[in-house]
Amino acid sequence: MGLFKEMFIWWDGNTWGTRLFTWRKGRLVGEDEFGNRYYIQKSGVGPLGVPARWVTYANTSEASQVTPDWHGWLHYTVDTPPTEEKYRPRAWQKPHQMNLTGTPSAWRPKGSILRGGERAKSSGDYKPWRPQ
Repeated sequence: MGLFKEMFIWWDGNTWGTRLFTWRKGRLVGEDEFGNRYYIQKSGVGPLGVPARWVTYANTSEASQVTPDWHGWLHYTVDTPPTEEKYRPRAWQKPHQMNLTGTPSAWRPKGSILRGGERAKSSGDYKPWRPQ
């Protein structure tokens, strides 16, 4: 399954086409704490008139895995990649966490069917229509 997966399944990491393109056109700029690797176009310019930037994901291709510092670099908000900066997060900043929607770790409010509890009754609860 590994060979088939790498050849055709784009949402679970890199395909052979991505690897070949990155090998030919990309220069590694850095890697984040999740293992995602960031590249910039070796020569020439991309469609925006500047060298293209892209990421190859270590796991499932999920854009929320990109940390805020690399997100800024990928979207041309900052010119310096985080590997070339001496940035220290503030004491109040939480560590980056990808979007957990659809995973077992997703937040489930009190009364959610997936949490297994029952919602407390309220005065404005729904009353179904019943034919006479």
